[in-house]
Amino acid sequence: MSNHLANETSPYLLQHADNPVDWYPWSQEALAKAKTEGRPIFLSIGYSACHWCHVMAHESFEDPKVAAILNEHFVSIKVDREERPDLDRIYMGAVQAMTGRGGWPMSVFLTPAGHPFYGGTYFPPEPRYGMLSFTGVLNAVVDAWKHRREELVDGGERLVAAMQAQASILVANAPEELKHATLESAFESLSLSFDGAQGGWGSGPKFPQPMVLEFLLRHHRGSGDSQALKLVTQTLEAMARGGMYDQLGGGFHRYSVDDRWLVPHFEKMLYDNAQLARVYLHAWQVTGNQFFRTITEEILDYVVREMTYVGARANDRQFRHAPKLHTNASETATGMQMLRTQHLAFYSTQDADSEGEEGKFFVWTPDEIHQVLGEEASPLQAQRGGGDGRGGLAEAFMSAYGVTLSGNFEGKSVLEFAGEMEQRSALAGARRRLFEAREKRVHPGRDEKVLTSWNALMLAAFSEAARALDRDDYRLVAERNAEFLLRELRRENGRLLRTWKAGEAKLNGYLEDYANLIEGLLELYQTTFEPRWFVAARELGETMIEHFSDSEGLLYDTSDDHETLITRPRELQDNATPSGNAMAVTTLLKLAGFTNDLRYVDIAHKALTQVQATMAQHALGLGQWLQALAYALSQPREIAIVGDPDSSDTRALLGVVRSGYRPFQVVALGAPGRDTVVPLLERRGLIDGHAAAYVCRGFVCQAPVTEPEELRVQLERS
Repeated sequence: MSNHLANETSPYLLQHADNPVDWYPWSQEALAKAKTEGRPIFLSIGYSACHWCHVMAHESFEDPKVAAILNEHFVSIKVDREERPDLDRIYMGAVQAMTGRGGWPMSVFLTPAGHPFYGGTYFPPEPRYGMLSFTGVLNAVVDAWKHRREELVDGGERLVAAMQAQASILVANAPEELKHATLESAFESLSLSFDGAQGGWGSGPKFPQPMVLEFLLRHHRGSGDSQALKLVTQTLEAMARGGMYDQLGGGFHRYSVDDRWLVPHFEKMLYDNAQLARVYLHAWQVTGNQFFRTITEEILDYVVREMTYVGARANDRQFRHAPKLHTNASETATGMQMLRTQHLAFYSTQDADSEGEEGKFFVWTPDEIHQVLGEEASPLQAQRGGGDGRGGLAEAFMSAYGVTLSGNFEGKSVLEFAGEMEQRSALAGARRRLFEAREKRVHPGRDEKVLTSWNALMLAAFSEAARALDRDDYRLVAERNAEFLLRELRRENGRLLRTWKAGEAKLNGYLEDYANLIEGLLELYQTTFEPRWFVAARELGETMIEHFSDSEGLLYDTSDDHETLITRPRELQDNATPSGNAMAVTTLLKLAGFTNDLRYVDIAHKALTQVQATMAQHALGLGQWLQALAYALSQPREIAIVGDPDSSDTRALLGVVRSGYRPFQVVALGAPGRDTVVPLLERRGLIDGHAAAYVCRGFVCQAPVTEPEELRVQLERS
């Protein structure tokens, strides 16, 4: 028998639809039941790729004895944190306040009014390692609710009041003028806490920190500080060599459990790969290091191959799964045609587990390597003329990728690239054969819901990579994804929805959905220069200001017509994805460059002045804010190119503005004499019949130029 989750679309919720626990989704029905019956709420929050969520489900939520306690004494609510980031942020803050730590699965006990009074994360079925058993926790809460209910209710109310006060403290800094010293202080802090041996920050578990890496690249660009670049390149090479990177299939796992990027938590998340693809792309633009470009392409090709939904674009709105796209769609006419004729969206996550074991899909033994590669000679042996080559290829691969008899993960080996760069190219054929053999294994589960904000992050990655790498297949991926998001996840009134699966879109969009989609659409516009992408971005910007702003100049995570919760969340720090507030400020500054609308600048600067002091103190958690501040202080360039998009002189000018790493500019392009929807192009024309570039900075424009070298000089002038 199924419970109240049976009609949900979230794969995580559906994983629990057949539990004996009488689960409800978060709904007015469940909340009203708790109030009517005077029962406490047991709120369980997790996500489909979460290993320990699966463990607790098998140990406790599938146990009829545990279910009997929950069903008799509680109203049990299950929430997918990826669908409801507002609930996750509110109640994660409560758990952290009560216990000093947090994580998933999150287990919170609430009063019928929704106030948290006790919580934790994973609880085992029996007491161990200092943790209470889950049944012990349940029985204790039942007893407390029976005998000390008023105390629990009062405590929950006080906790909520404290959380609201803490949210106000975060923005209580006196506004101050934006200053470069903040960026220097943040960089100094990051340098001091940097792991000089392994790269990155902190010890295990170790996370990739893409927002911080992006800030450091911008700091290097703005200041010329070589140390900032060194922190980035050391970290990026270490991550891409480690087991946190899928050496056969491309794409990054969520994080490493150790301090040297070796053993990953094996889940793969769309948002990590979207952000890291852009970091590696930018690092390639700065350094010219081909390894960084290769990693960028391997990430994006993995996403096309394994994380992409393709559906018909017909007006009947019927969707279907199409055959897998080729790893590199540009290599096949079929792949390119599919991209031209289909809608396209990105799935959310891949599981850490397969066949009930964490990481089983990804690890290897020496016997398995030998079975696939046989006794062939290594390509490097052949090049160097060494030996008869028996067993050479397998042994060379195992040496380069750290495969040993004892292994590095539960008796097997997570692949890490420990060899020289020439070995990586030479062993490409071996990697391909091992990848093909791995494809025959049972794959990890995949969460096939489509989330607006995460898709938007990937839209930005494909859009920027398309123009930087001259990959027409990436451009098509980006265009088809933008069409999908605007058609399926934007309502007729212009408002966004959060999630889509199997033809059904639902849930109010959050600030991060708007901000990230604006960013993705602006990147796509600067790749294609199709006005519709800019128009959609500006419309979303206006909607975002209207429904998410507050009187203090910052924005809320939820809209003004969102469901009323115990507090209205406003997350300023980055988590695994950028702070919605910080990304909103970033995109408003870019919109200002395209539109000459100083309202956007005023809103962005007002927010930056309030958060600036916190940025210097907590740089590791405010990377996106630091990027926005660096952009604001750079006096970014607004570049208008007027000319026939297909003419050689127009393309030559465009080539200059697209060369290298240029994070502090926006670019518009249009043919002369046409009505334009991009204000930056208004009242601009050809010069003596030639394509012209107009470079403005701080809304003050230089004389237009027609020669690429003249344009280059203007762009490099400080």
